Amino acid sequence: MLWTVCILCMTILGLMFLLKKFNQPYLIAYIIAGVLLGPHALKLFEKTEEIEVIGEIGILLLMFFIGMEINVPNKKSLIIKPILAQSIKVMLSFLFAYFLGEILELDFKSVLLIAILFTFNSTAVVVEFMKRHGKLHSAFGIIILNILLLQDLLLAPVLTALKFWNGEKFNILNFVLPLAICVGIFLIFRKIRNLRKIRFSSTFLENDHDLQVFSGLFICLGFGLVAETVGLSAALGSFIAGVLVGKIQAFHWLEHSLLPFKVFFISLFFVSIGLRLDINYLLSNYKLIVIGTLVVLVSNSIMASIFFRILNFKWENSFYGGALLSQTGEFGILALSIAYKTGMVAYDLYKAGLGITCLSLLLSTIWISCGTSIKNRKATRIYKGRKNREKESADTTLNTTEDENLTAMLKK
Repeated sequence: MLWTVCILCMTILGLMFLLKKFNQPYLIAYIIAGVLLGPHALKLFEKTEEIEVIGEIGILLLMFFIGMEINVPNKKSLIIKPILAQSIKVMLSFLFAYFLGEILELDFKSVLLIAILFTFNSTAVVVEFMKRHGKLHSAFGIIILNILLLQDLLLAPVLTALKFWNGEKFNILNFVLPLAICVGIFLIFRKIRNLRKIRFSSTFLENDHDLQVFSGLFICLGFGLVAETVGLSAALGSFIAGVLVGKIQAFHWLEHSLLPFKVFFISLFFVSIGLRLDINYLLSNYKLIVIGTLVVLVSNSIMASIFFRILNFKWENSFYGGALLSQTGEFGILALSIAYKTGMVAYDLYKAGLGITCLSLLLSTIWISCGTSIKNRKATRIYKGRKNREKESADTTLNTTEDENLTAMLKK
C-alpha cells in the first residue's frame, strides 16, 4: 500500500510540474494519473470501486467549501435566470437526444439516457475553473453555480425514474419528500440571506485542532448523509451545511482545518475517473469515442451558449459559459452505472458512454482554457483599442492647443 501511494504521489507531482509550465489546471494531472496507474494500463490500482467511493467524499467537501464561500443570492434575477437556463437546457438536451436516436436508430431508453447525460455537468470541474479565473463570486458565476445546484436537485427524480423503468415499484413519497425538503431549504435560505452572522459560542473548539477537524467533517458528511437519506444528493446536503456554517462567525477556523482534506479527496475523485477509462476499449473504438466526445463538447457548448444568450448575456460571456458547461459530469457516470446494472442499456453502450463521459471531463479542461484565452484575447483587444483611441484623442487635443497657442502668439 505504501509503495502504491508513493507511486501515485510521484506521478501526480511530475504531471503537476509539467502542467504548471503550460498554466493548465491540476485536474488534468489527477485524471491522467488514474489512466496511467489504472487496471487497464500499469495495473497499480486493481480495486477501483474503493477509490471511487473514497473520492466521492471530495465532492462533498468541495460543495461544503463552496457553501461557506458563496453568498446566498439576494436578487430574484440570480434565482429566476438559473431556473430558466436549466429548463431550456433540459428541453434542448431531449431534442438533441431524440435527433441522435433517430440517426443511430436507438430505442427510447437509450435516448432517455443520452438526454440525462447532456443534462448534468461536472460541479467539480466548473467550480475549480471559476475559482481559478475569479468568476465564482460574480453575478455570472453565481448563476452558473445555481444551475449546477438545480442539477443536484434533479438527480433524485432522475434516479427514481431509472429504477421505475427497471420494474421497481413506484413510490410517490420518493418524489414528494425531496420536493417538500427543497421548499423548506428555499425558505431557510430566504430567511438567512440578509443575515450577516449567526451568533454561536464555540470557545472550547478555538484552540483544539483535533476537535475542529472532526467537528467539521461530521457537519459536512452528516448533512450529506441526511440529504441522501431523504432522496436528495449528498453533495447538495454538504452545500447547505456550508451555507449555514458560513454564517456562523465561531466556525471561521473550519476552512483552514479542512482544506488539506478537500485537496486530497478531490484528487482521489478525479483519479477514480481516470481509473474508469478502459484503454483497450478506447483504442479499439477510438473513432466512436473521439467523435462522441467532440459531439458532447460542441453540442453542450452550443446549447449552453444559446440559453445564456437568450437570457441577454453578451456573446463572450455566453461562449465562456458554454465552454464551462460543455462536459458531462459525475452524475452522468452514476446514471450510466445504474442504467447498466438495471439492464436498461447494453454493455457496449455503457462502455461507450463511460468512455465519452470520462474523456469529455478530461478534454473539457483544455476546451475551457481555449474559450477563456479567446475571451481574454478579445477583452485585451478591446482594451488596447480603447487606449489607442484615448491616446489619439489626447494627441488631437494637444495639437489643437498648440495650434491655438501659436496663433495667439502670431496675433500678439
